[in-house]
Amino acid sequence: MIDFHTHTVLSDGDLIPTELARRAEVAGYRVLGFADHVDTALVDSVVPILVQAAADLTPVMRMRVIPGAEVTHCRPEHVARVVRRARELGARIVIVHGETPSEPVIRGTNRAAIEAGCDILAHPGVITEADARLAAERGVLLEISGRAGHCLANGHVAQVARRVGAGLVFGSDAHAPEDLRRRADAEAVLACAGLSPDETAAAFANAERLADRAAGREGAT
Repeated sequence: MIDFHTHTVLSDGDLIPTELARRAEVAGYRVLGFADHVDTALVDSVVPILVQAAADLTPVMRMRVIPGAEVTHCRPEHVARVVRRARELGARIVIVHGETPSEPVIRGTNRAAIEAGCDILAHPGVITEADARLAAERGVLLEISGRAGHCLANGHVAQVARRVGAGLVFGSDAHAPEDLRRRADAEAVLACAGLSPDETAAAFANAERLADRAAGREGAT
């Protein structure tokens, strides 16, 4: 199991990083991403802590822990700045909180995230074909979400991605231990979104490539 989208007490999750990592290890994860919510005010304080936690945990665990961030509810004109700053501070994977149907995310956030070059556009809601096409061109993965509320648009996201050739990836958006998804659970969520077995395999192959790219970023610093 590879899952880049989880939250700790550094934003609105239930667990400290060490316990979340242990719970994921027991659940059979090979790669876990910390992606706590950040904005212009919090990015400088949250990301370095996650970077330190990942550096401490990966050498002593049976899985790799990747420090990241989820740029959340930023004004579209601030998204690129926060994405860039998160990377400067050591985030290996940057997610942007997309235009989910369950929250009042500002219209235009999806486009701003893609133009900023984030790695994953989380729960992008009723994403337009034009935005999905741009994501395909720029290598931004669109998330199929395992979280209640955010998952309501999964079928739409899958259909649009298929039409334009955009890459997909699963994200649990875990906030509590029970939110962590085993591989079979994630595959079921993808199937319910309308993905074929081959498309499901492709989504996990996308996750593998992103994990490898994150490792390259770490080696380059």
